[in-house]
Amino acid sequence: MYKITILGSGAAPGVPSIAGGWGNCNPDNPKNRRLRTSVCIEYENIRILVDTSPDLREQLLTSNIQHIDSIIYTHAHADHLHGIDELREINRAELSSINFYASAETTEVINSRFPYLLVSKEHMNNVITRPSLVANIIKPYQSFFIRNLKITPIQLLGHNMPTTGYLFNDGEIVYISDYRAIEEQAFSYIHQPVKLMIVPLTTPEGSKYHASLKEIISDIDQIKPQHVIINHMAIECDYDQINQITPHYVEPAYDGMSYCF
Repeated sequence: MYKITILGSGAAPGVPSIAGGWGNCNPDNPKNRRLRTSVCIEYENIRILVDTSPDLREQLLTSNIQHIDSIIYTHAHADHLHGIDELREINRAELSSINFYASAETTEVINSRFPYLLVSKEHMNNVITRPSLVANIIKPYQSFFIRNLKITPIQLLGHNMPTTGYLFNDGEIVYISDYRAIEEQAFSYIHQPVKLMIVPLTTPEGSKYHASLKEIISDIDQIKPQHVIINHMAIECDYDQINQITPHYVEPAYDGMSYCF
């Protein structure tokens, strides 16, 4: 059984944003108030965090999360990475280091910005003063396991830095982060009926580095998931409006949303 919790559903500025306020979003709808994107995926007795939002402390407290088995990173933009220091509290609660999985490019950025938190498997940081994380470098289409959960990294294209998506258990969950297109090779690694697809919609019109709603729907039509959660929404994406213009099996995310199957 899976449980997916959307810890934060917003793009880099959050909603409301400092510069743009609420934008197109109705401030009276609490589902429009968005922290930056992190997602918790639970499978049987495994709990995995996807990205470490700058709002991670608030998200973990709200969801009462004190245990994480591993972190997987999609890319190294600040809105997906810069809550990494908050993992020190998980280290303190667990009294152990935490493994994270990321591409070589993302790991290099983490090492350059946060060198003090990286340790070897044999050595743990003093978690009173700093986090303690073990880097595991992954490559596209080379599957790895976190206990009995199979995870396959896939290549995403068109963003302004290398971005990784993930297939869980051969495609039962398809997780897409910031992108303009999914590399064609990725589709051949989906070997199971897709029960859930999580995909980002920064703005409905898209941009140079982000897919539009029309492009996202095209990818959804190709993958044919049973259910879709649209995540990573900026102030241009009102919850009710996005809900109205998407198919019945597609729903916009909101902070704290849970989906189980």
